[in-house]
Amino acid sequence: MKIKKGIPLIDQHDKNFMYGGKFGGNFIPETLKKPIDDLTKLFHKLRNDKGFLKERDYYFENYVGAPTPFIKLDNLTKHLKGAQIYAKVVSEANGGAHKIYNATVHCLLARRSGKKFVIGDTGAGYAGKMLSMAAKKFGLKCKIFMGAKDIKRQQPNVKAIKKNGAEVVPVYSGSQTLVDAVSECMRYWVANCNHAHMAVGSTVGPSIFVRICGWSTSQISRELKSQIIDEFGSMPKKIKLYNCVGGGSSSFGFWNEFMDYNRKQVEFIGVEAGGPTKSKKHAAPLTYGSKIGILHGAAQYVNQNSDGQIEETESISAGLDYPGVSPLHCFLKDVKRARYTAASDEDALEAYKLVTKYENLKPSLEPSHAFSVAIKEARKLSKDTIVIVNSCGDAHKDKDILEKRLGKKYAKFN
Repeated sequence: MKIKKGIPLIDQHDKNFMYGGKFGGNFIPETLKKPIDDLTKLFHKLRNDKGFLKERDYYFENYVGAPTPFIKLDNLTKHLKGAQIYAKVVSEANGGAHKIYNATVHCLLARRSGKKFVIGDTGAGYAGKMLSMAAKKFGLKCKIFMGAKDIKRQQPNVKAIKKNGAEVVPVYSGSQTLVDAVSECMRYWVANCNHAHMAVGSTVGPSIFVRICGWSTSQISRELKSQIIDEFGSMPKKIKLYNCVGGGSSSFGFWNEFMDYNRKQVEFIGVEAGGPTKSKKHAAPLTYGSKIGILHGAAQYVNQNSDGQIEETESISAGLDYPGVSPLHCFLKDVKRARYTAASDEDALEAYKLVTKYENLKPSLEPSHAFSVAIKEARKLSKDTIVIVNSCGDAHKDKDILEKRLGKKYAKFN
């Protein structure tokens, strides 16, 4: 089992849509077979259609705001006295996070399929916010499913979703977080798939949603590859790409264009949510050795109890608070192309404090997890090593949490 060079990773599945024969697939009810087959055929056709690609690129540039900045964090680099630290500031994309790429593509697909109604899930609120934005842009009705717990802690994004004219559906089942929002969204789609287009907010779920999302967010690494070469003249000998991992959309998009490079030259480091230091709950199935199970139609490493039931998670970060992870990341872990670790809630908060102290950058709690590990490791690395962190979301949505945990001065935004 290994990664095939020259072939997009999203296409390296077998006839059953499994990666490495173990991860992914379509574990779905019979009622969803036709809509998923229809969406699969549509995507397969359009991803190779020059007209659709031109349309996608036009909106990525003129609506999303591509390319997003690639900057050196000079002050943080000097403070740490180790590796050279850079950030890909994806939070500068329209709406403040990477979710806009997937949302835009899904709305374009919905239009091509003739559907005028899109539905989606959200945890941190970004996937919902971006889908509501894109739906408004393309004249589509929109419904967003969100855990009741997340609605309370991510109010800025909830207000934005409603302002865009979308309906927010509170989910009170289970842990009332992202995992339950995805489940409820899928249940709704089963009954409404004839007129509604579903957009899964990350690289999770039945295979087609994994592939659409991964294809969409790969715009991040396409840009980054060009920006690195512009900055250094060629690919440096040692690059480390740090990214938070929840469902896994931003990290896959951040890494995709570098899959063919030797891992000694370009290393991938995924940082999961370790949860509060005093809690046994976490959202880090790759880090803490969770077993393979089925969640939301796909086989993956997932937090589960001895009876195989999905365990509840706990994290300060709503966007990482998911008990499973993308089949793509499970595959990358097994073939040892990526390295995975975890940061606690407290680690993320300390990283946020340090980054905002030295740089004009306010990463959300999701990328703050990645900054935490990057900062710890950069101190010990040589100055010829290039560390790049994907700052994939802005912290405005977390202002209430930041004020409560760190004080008012850390929750001020222009």
